[in-house]
Amino acid sequence: MSYRPYQQILRRKSRQIRVGKVLVGGDAPVSIQTMTNTLTQDAAATIAQIRLSELAGVDIVRVSCPDEESTAALAEIVREVNVPIVADIHFHYRRAIEAAEAGAACLRINPGNIGSKERVKEVVKAARDHGCSIRIGVNAGSLERHLLEKYGEPNPEALVESALWHAAHLQELDFHEFKISVKASDVFLAVAAYQQLAEACDHPLHIGITEAGGKRTGTVKSSIGLGSLLWAGIGDTMRVSLSAEPEEEVHVGWDILKSLGIRHRGVKIISCPSCARQGFNVIKTVEALEERLAHIETPLTLSIIGCVVNGPGEALMTDIGVTGGGAGRHMVYHAGRTDHTVAGENMVDHIVELVEKKAAEIAAAPASQAAE
Repeated sequence: MSYRPYQQILRRKSRQIRVGKVLVGGDAPVSIQTMTNTLTQDAAATIAQIRLSELAGVDIVRVSCPDEESTAALAEIVREVNVPIVADIHFHYRRAIEAAEAGAACLRINPGNIGSKERVKEVVKAARDHGCSIRIGVNAGSLERHLLEKYGEPNPEALVESALWHAAHLQELDFHEFKISVKASDVFLAVAAYQQLAEACDHPLHIGITEAGGKRTGTVKSSIGLGSLLWAGIGDTMRVSLSAEPEEEVHVGWDILKSLGIRHRGVKIISCPSCARQGFNVIKTVEALEERLAHIETPLTLSIIGCVVNGPGEALMTDIGVTGGGAGRHMVYHAGRTDHTVAGENMVDHIVELVEKKAAEIAAAPASQAAE
């Protein structure tokens, strides 16, 4: 896919690590993560939730491991899913060791609450012995006491100092398979911390706005924060933290990446907000199409425009386009060219058929042709 100069994003150069089968950093694609909200000890429920996220296109899934029952269930969970599992560890360093033994691909630890350097050393040994990577997860809500005393409050400098301090501990142990996050619920704080961290090191970065809120408000906050970072080339893997089901986080993550042209998956719908000029009900049409085309993974673009003011122009830039017309008939475009008309009552079924056919053609095309 070609880009104009103003659409180019220059990725920050970072080292590359491995989270199971997923490469993170370097020239690897920005990966999308989510986290389960089931009781991890309920392996069946956790597996079912992960599979829904897999259908949405997740790359990596994190599960919380607060007790022995959770780490005991981890082996079955890892065995039954198709994506790498990150074990989320707080306070109890032995849970990290158990998770590594159970097959976790990565251990997420918050060094501010994991304990002494000796305990961190034991966690690193377990990670090395079992082929795990580590995420150093610094959070504005759980900074070390000495940093709060030094800076008086959580600020970008405190988050970065904490991250680099703990990174140095891992490096002293000759362990380099780690990534870092410096999350905060405040967009300004999180973005500033990641910007400073990106300049200070070449470690791969996991980006996110933590505790962003519900589906709508959290999507807005995450889009502003993560969009700003990704646009600046910062971020190797990401999670959109919503008070919503995990697959919703994945959908939003994909939408952010697609909006910036960083990754492409599924149908990208360009649609107008609708007005009195619309020749059909744009809002209901788009809602129906989003639902019925959600199964398509092949990247392609579809414009749904209610009238001829912008419809033909948008169709020039999409694989398939529809523009509202008069007398209940609407114009269909293929690759920017007018092709035929369709009656309003048949339009959704017809568009779904066209998109599925086009997706199959793209998927069947040679890689070199599909990339043009």
